[in-house]
Amino acid sequence: MAGFDHILNWRLLSGSHPFPGPDGGTCINEAALVAAGLPYRAIRSSDDCPPCFSRPLAAYALGLNDAMPDAERHRLMAFVLRLSGSADLPAVEIERTVFLALASIRRLLPPLLEKAGLVDLAVLCAAAGDIDEALA
Repeated sequence: MAGFDHILNWRLLSGSHPFPGPDGGTCINEAALVAAGLPYRAIRSSDDCPPCFSRPLAAYALGLNDAMPDAERHRLMAFVLRLSGSADLPAVEIERTVFLALASIRRLLPPLLEKAGLVDLAVLCAAAGDIDEALA
């Protein structure tokens, strides 16, 4: 099992990185490159990902990766194997973008707005029925 220790002990970090040492040390998209056997490169945005990565999914994963506390970031490892091969038709990628935007408005914004004292706006965001309503 020693041959797989470097993979089992891989660490996700915020930001972009040169090729990691024996225990990882990359963002989620860089780890996905390694897991897929693709040539390694530093990834600073979803545009740096190979064409087989869904741009909306890679961008969202990168945003989560960089925003999550170090102690929680390892939870993203479950998605490393799912990024390569996730690219789809343009219509599907648009649907993904809309879905991720709406989910963010409904789930991520309300707690932040409540902390800022904007409770009414938090309630509206949480109850948004579709993207048009969420952006109104």
